[in-house]
Amino acid sequence: MISRNARYWIWITLSIGYNNPKVKRISEMYSDVSAFYYGGISEWRLCGIFSQKDLERFSSTSLDETQKIIDRCIECNYSILCIDDELFPKCLYNIECPPALIYVNGVMPDIDNTFSIGIVGTRRATKYGIENSYRFAYALSKYGTIIVSGGALGVDGASHRGALATDGVTICVRGCGLNCSYLRENADIRSTIPKRGAVITEYPPDETPRNYYFPARNRIIAALSDGLLVMEAGKKSGSLITANLAAEQGKTIFALLGNNSPQNEGSNTLIKEGLAIPVTDFMDILCEFDNLYATNDEFDIDNISLADTGNFPVKGIRKQAPARIYVNKQNDEQPAKTEEPHISEKSETVVQKPVHKENLNLPKTAQDVYEYIGNEPVHIDKISADLKIPVFKVLTALTMLEMKGLVSALQGRNYILK
Repeated sequence: MISRNARYWIWITLSIGYNNPKVKRISEMYSDVSAFYYGGISEWRLCGIFSQKDLERFSSTSLDETQKIIDRCIECNYSILCIDDELFPKCLYNIECPPALIYVNGVMPDIDNTFSIGIVGTRRATKYGIENSYRFAYALSKYGTIIVSGGALGVDGASHRGALATDGVTICVRGCGLNCSYLRENADIRSTIPKRGAVITEYPPDETPRNYYFPARNRIIAALSDGLLVMEAGKKSGSLITANLAAEQGKTIFALLGNNSPQNEGSNTLIKEGLAIPVTDFMDILCEFDNLYATNDEFDIDNISLADTGNFPVKGIRKQAPARIYVNKQNDEQPAKTEEPHISEKSETVVQKPVHKENLNLPKTAQDVYEYIGNEPVHIDKISADLKIPVFKVLTALTMLEMKGLVSALQGRNYILK
């Protein structure tokens, strides 16, 4: 869906930039923004809020430039929601400086009528931070919570993945255009999220990231969230900017209790200064909103699989290359043998056929995954590719199978029949 007034709001952002409070003033003054455009410079002066530089930019920016952006969105099947649209989130409009419009890949959830939690933290997350980000997002999603984050490495990525593992809804707010390949390590979640939620941004599709775009996008994360959870945040973490913005917007702030490591210095300070509620479990958050949820624990969250979280991308840590297995490795001075190896008829080696339990009444996806897994470790990506099932659905099935004691998770996202 492309808003009928999209061209005019794009024209305004191209003229006076993004994250500009004058956008809201325009929306309040004009029921139809096209009247503002066609009013010309005399009309713009009468508004009394624009500098001479603003007026010059309005005059020099052509409406033709906006059509290129709209055509790009149509080509990529992106939606454009403008500040004067009925579907534009009211929680986003109500902040001091709302975006003029948002570009959407996927379907924007009904964020105004659904409980949502923003999860933010360091890109250099520890194992503790990664696992808790995944665990909290997973558990909250089980209760129908929308998870909002920024799509970055570390805490953000783990939070999105936790929500996707439950078929939950998540929103990723980018500090660049939707087509930008920035943070390729998380490209897989950006391609999966639109099936269950939305990847959004206030920047045109091909806009590259700039340093000041990220603090600006934090106000959107805060606005879309009923509460904000800070996982691990250092003393100068951008997550603290998000927390301050959320506090200014009247949102409830939570922080994960951590040790005295540098990754926790910022989040621990929020707790010590009384700016954040300390949490150790997702129920600590739901209890603060008990008017929305019954707080009895229906899920055995402690049994969710965390085996794959060791491979979630974190800034500053390179992924280890998979170990190579050499069979009958030859000495450098000897030619490799090409003949088939001789197998003795009396060989005692017996390959055991996997034994699967029957009549388990599993959902179809879980049943397919269960029947595929055997006595040898198999990687989750191979399961997904061979069965042609998305990774996040395979992960959901594996979690169920683990909880039922049917499969075991090994290191490196490998699984084996139990």
